[in-house]
Amino acid sequence: MSSTTRPRRKVRERRDDVRHRVLRTAAEMMADGTPYTELPVQRIAERADVARSTFYLHFPDKSRLLIALAEEAVEGLFGEAVTWWRADHADGVEGVAHAMRQMIAAYREHRRVLAALSEVAGYDPDVAAFWRDRRRRFTDVVRERLDAEQRAGAVDPGMDVPTTAQVLTGMVEQAIQARCRHDEGPGDERVARSLARAIWLTVYGVPAPPP
Repeated sequence: MSSTTRPRRKVRERRDDVRHRVLRTAAEMMADGTPYTELPVQRIAERADVARSTFYLHFPDKSRLLIALAEEAVEGLFGEAVTWWRADHADGVEGVAHAMRQMIAAYREHRRVLAALSEVAGYDPDVAAFWRDRRRRFTDVVRERLDAEQRAGAVDPGMDVPTTAQVLTGMVEQAIQARCRHDEGPGDERVARSLARAIWLTVYGVPAPPP
């Protein structure tokens, strides 16, 4: 390893460590009940043991901090559903139900960050652009699958694919958000199965065959 590579790696490691500490601290403060909008930068920096100026080197503003926090949360929210939309669907409605369970669990795990994301996106253009982009990416996955199924003759040829993809994305997002914000976990399985049935019937028009 060259003499110039080692110092660069150490600088990168220090930067990564600072970034991780700030994100972990902000997440812990939110988990303790502090709303994101009430998190002061100075307090985050103090608890993370970094200078305020160092905080701003990594996160020019709180919008960038929220976006960084939301990256993992959004990946967890959509990840399993993306896997299902790209699978062969041989497991029928049970495969959808599994994806919905994972989405609900991910929302509960990251509910404070996701709630802040939804709230701040209402007035912050950078956060709004991030959230629109992530939702668009997921909707594109749904649309691509519906397009493929329509070409294969597996779904109604009269289906308006782009609109259906948007409706399914919005339905799932809003149902899970409402469920996790206002209710505890005992009814999650019913919600997962109800969403799964609604998605399957919307796409294929008939109940899934028994396994």
